[in-house]
This record gives sequence, C-alpha cells and structure tokens, in this order.
Amino acid sequence: MDFNMKKLASDAGVFFTRAVQFTEEKLGQAEKTELDAHFENLLARADTTKNWTEKILRQTEVLLQPNPSARVEEFLYEKLDRKVPSRVTNGELLAQYMIEAANDFGPQSPYGKTLIKVGETERRLGGAERDFIHSASINFLTPLRNFLEGDWRTISKERRILQNRRLDLDACKARLKKAKAAEAKAALWSDEVEKAEHELRMAQTEFDRQAEVTRLLLEGISSTHVNHLRCLHEFAEAQATYYAQCYQYMLDLQKQLGSSRGEMLPGTFVGNTEATSPPPATASPTVMPAAAGPAIPTLPVVPTVAGAPDGAPAIEALNPSDVKPPASGTRKARALYDYEAADSTELSLLSDEMITVYSLPGMDPDWLMGERGNQKGKVPVTYLELLS
Repeated sequence: MDFNMKKLASDAGVFFTRAVQFTEEKLGQAEKTELDAHFENLLARADTTKNWTEKILRQTEVLLQPNPSARVEEFLYEKLDRKVPSRVTNGELLAQYMIEAANDFGPQSPYGKTLIKVGETERRLGGAERDFIHSASINFLTPLRNFLEGDWRTISKERRILQNRRLDLDACKARLKKAKAAEAKAALWSDEVEKAEHELRMAQTEFDRQAEVTRLLLEGISSTHVNHLRCLHEFAEAQATYYAQCYQYMLDLQKQLGSSRGEMLPGTFVGNTEATSPPPATASPTVMPAAAGPAIPTLPVVPTVAGAPDGAPAIEALNPSDVKPPASGTRKARALYDYEAADSTELSLLSDEMITVYSLPGMDPDWLMGERGNQKGKVPVTYLELLS
C-alpha cells in the first residue's frame, strides 16, 4: 500500500512538472526543444493521412449504405463482435413488390408479364449491388479502418509519449539552468548541479530513444499509402464490374420489353426513339389506304406547280435543274441514312452528309427539294434531320 501511494505521488509530481513546463512554454517563459524539419514534415504528413482517410472512409460508407440508421446498426454489431445480419437491398425489395403485384394483377396479363420481367431484372441488380458492397467493404473499407484503429492509434500513443519525454527534457534543462545560477552565488549548490546534469542526461537519452521509435512509425506512412493505393485499385475495379453488370442487365431487359411490347399493346408503339433502319420513303403521288375498316377508293393526288393551268405536269415531272430555290426558306439538313435515288428527279444521299433543302409550292409535304453543289433533286423528309 505504501509502495502504491509513493508511486501515485510520484506520478502526480511528474504530471504537475509537465503541466508547469507546458504552461510556461505557451506563455513564452520557458524554452522548448524543437524537432528537426524532417521530423516535423513526417508529423504533418501523418496528420494529413489520418484526416483524409477518415473523410474517405465516412463518405464511402455513405455511398455503400445511404441509410444512416442502417450504418449505426452495422457499427454497433461490429463493436459487439457480432455478425451483421444480411440486409435486403433496395433493388431486391422492389423486385419482391413487383412480382407480388404481378401475381395479384395476373401473371399472364400484359402488365403482369412486364412486372415480372422488370422485377427479375431488379433482383439481379440488387444481387450485383450486394456483391459490390461486400467486395468494397473487404477490399477497401477494412484496410482504411485497420489503419485508423491500429497503426494510427499506435502512432498517436508514441507521439504522446514523445511529447512527455520532451517536456521532461525541457524541465531538466530548466532545473539545470537554475542550479547553475544558484551555484554562482554559493558553492554549496554544486551537488544540485551534478544531480541536475545527471537527470538531464537521462532525459535526453529517453527523448532520443522515443524520437527514433516515433520516426520509424511515421516513416511507415509511406507503406500505408502503397497499401491504400492497391486497395483503391481494387475498389475501382469492383465498381466498374458492378456498373458493367447493371448495364448488361438493363440491355437484356430492354431487349425483352422491345420484343414483347408489340404483343402486349398492339398498335401503341410505332417505333423506337432511335430508328435502327431507314424508314421507307413515301411516294409522293399516292395516298396510302386506311389501316383498318372497309377499303375506300381513293384518287391519286397530282401535285401541280403554283400558277400552272389544270393538267400541267407535276413537280415530279420537272427537270430538277430548272427548279430555282426560293429567295428565303432554305435550310440545312443532315442525311440520317443512305438513300438511292429512284430516278433522275431524286437526289441520292449519303449518311451524315449536309445538304440544302427547301420546299416548293404544291410539293408533297413528305418530300423536299435538295441541293448538293450543282446537283438537285427530291429527297424524302424521313431521311433528313433538319437543322436550324
């Protein structure tokens, strides 16, 4: 009991001495042992590594699990050394709702069939997300946590010890200085000087030893960067794989929906937003019959030139070289597809080429007059992208 009390009193005395030394340094009343520039750079680099690692870790956790309540729950399970329960992803939950809805609406109905197809794709997306989260947690988050909870704690502990060793060293320097000042006044204080010098040598040795230990740990930050670099590559590869899987799943779903939508809703879908093949050119002198209902005889529409007498030849029969462009109303157009002219009144097109187009009075609205240099001729509107 006496030994423990003595040790406690000794520790309290050391703590008080360090506190006094620290306060005097802050007030500018005591000298402070400065570390060399290289050591200070190592300390700054370690602090920067720790700060950014914490930020990257937290934001990656938010990316993988946006729900803060779920993150807190997973954190508590990890701290309690218990297995984190398997959690259904949002995609898998959506898939479950869609399939259950399809069963209620009728799995053979058009809506039910589509719900099942989309639900199955969402389930696959949810599974891919689960695999990505698992891979990112093991290959990226775990190494970051290990650094913060392992290496950085060790570095912080040794830095605190080094700080205490420095305070002890500076306190010994201050005592020696006071002892020498007193010795100048009275020779009886020589023993105090010798004692202070011995304490200073011991403190200097402890400080140097601790500085070397801390230096080695701080230089190990370079190895930490190399390890985190490898983990970052693995994280990027896992994310690329995840997005590639999602893209392929959605392509497969689009193909399924595209092949069946005409069966489910006939007559509703008239084509993709991006045409994969050129639309048929509409013949100008003919009117197409109605798609449904009894056949109604129709007369061919013969376009005429404005101001020409009845029975005058149509524009299609005119020589394109004789056609004059209007004073205004010409536009630029880009050919969407290749087009082979049917006769001398039409102009052949090459995909992506630019031409000048304009309309003439009495001309079929499905056609425009096109010009390319000295060449002129009719072109179908469906093959063009009109530019402003």
